[in-house]
Amino acid sequence: MTLEVTDGVSGVPAGLSMRVLEPEGWDAFYDALERAFGGGAESAEEREVWRSVSNCDRFIGVYDGNDVVGTAGVFSFRLTVPGGESVRAGGVTMVSVQPTHRRRGVLRSMMRRQLDDIRAAGEPLAMLTASEPPIYGRFGYGNASDQLSATIDTGRVRLALPEGTDRVRLRIAEPVEVRGECERIYAARVPSRPGMLARQPGWEAVPILDPPSGREGASPLLCVTAELDGKLSGYARYSVKSRWDSAGPNGSVVLRDLEALDPVSGAALWDFLFGIDLTSTLVVRNRPSDDPLLHLVSDIRRCRVAIRDSCYIRLVDVGRALAARTYTAPVDVVLDVADSFCPWNEGRWRLSGDAKGAACEPSKEPADLALSVRELASVYLGGVPLTALAGAGRVRELRQGALAEASAAFRGLAEPWLPHGF
Repeated sequence: MTLEVTDGVSGVPAGLSMRVLEPEGWDAFYDALERAFGGGAESAEEREVWRSVSNCDRFIGVYDGNDVVGTAGVFSFRLTVPGGESVRAGGVTMVSVQPTHRRRGVLRSMMRRQLDDIRAAGEPLAMLTASEPPIYGRFGYGNASDQLSATIDTGRVRLALPEGTDRVRLRIAEPVEVRGECERIYAARVPSRPGMLARQPGWEAVPILDPPSGREGASPLLCVTAELDGKLSGYARYSVKSRWDSAGPNGSVVLRDLEALDPVSGAALWDFLFGIDLTSTLVVRNRPSDDPLLHLVSDIRRCRVAIRDSCYIRLVDVGRALAARTYTAPVDVVLDVADSFCPWNEGRWRLSGDAKGAACEPSKEPADLALSVRELASVYLGGVPLTALAGAGRVRELRQGALAEASAAFRGLAEPWLPHGF
């Protein structure tokens, strides 16, 4: 399907065309993506995994003649929101513009098409991880969750293990062989934290993708499982990077992911990672910002913890999105929402809800708070206080007391977290 050439606001720039990706065009599409990101070619294994989870009907390319100059795609996801519900979301991915075609409206035309398509598909949310965060704010995306990284000196940091940790049995396993069991653990964890993705069929291959080119000198991917009372209760996937210096072994353990169904299984897995022979450092690259690990360690300073932005959310349908989650405290506010890129969201919305459910409908009542859809996106998963955005001048209180009421209601019981990229 080729779009008609129109202006750079509602369609593609003059002289270019936009088409839904045909399966036979996948390699040319992916070649253009790799070129735009400036890296070397990924392995055939990686390319095939991403091909297998991609629905070409939801991918588009912008073409200059036969050359791919813009790429963008959408994955069909289900995202956990505060309250534990799994909400449909369009996962925006593989967005690129060739350096020869920058600043001509190519990206804007793809964002326009994507959000229209996500809305038509009935998905109230869009989400992405941003290579360059400033790009997406102008399209209404707000940073809604963070990720924690740490480089832990395991020679000096100790763990305060909870009672019962010694009941957990650990077993080394091949990642492929226990993939199904690990996926069941992961699936059981998904409703417990906003921001987590329910993995669709085929996505079980993504967490164990392990091309040699991506190991950076570390071992192939390894896996340890935890059992409590004879039942699988957790797992950790990791690699080991061997290093020796004049003082002896000084290797690193690099954690890929860890999930556990209970505190003692989680603690047992961390204890295992801390104690691997010939290593003195544990590298953690993506954990929740409120990870229990922070309260197990004896010396947080020697963990060299860092927090950075992770998942960006976009409310495609304000009413449906706000009604899909629950609220920690009772709330009844009228929001005056600005959204120039998706004007169907513009205007006043009355949000009323509590821990049991919510409703959000268009309203003609006086507004209590004024903000843009970007601010709503940032607070949507419960990780960013509305009061912080108001302090930055990005939310205006129009009724005294409304800000405190809404901020308390939007905050979640657990910090939101996206466990893996896409």
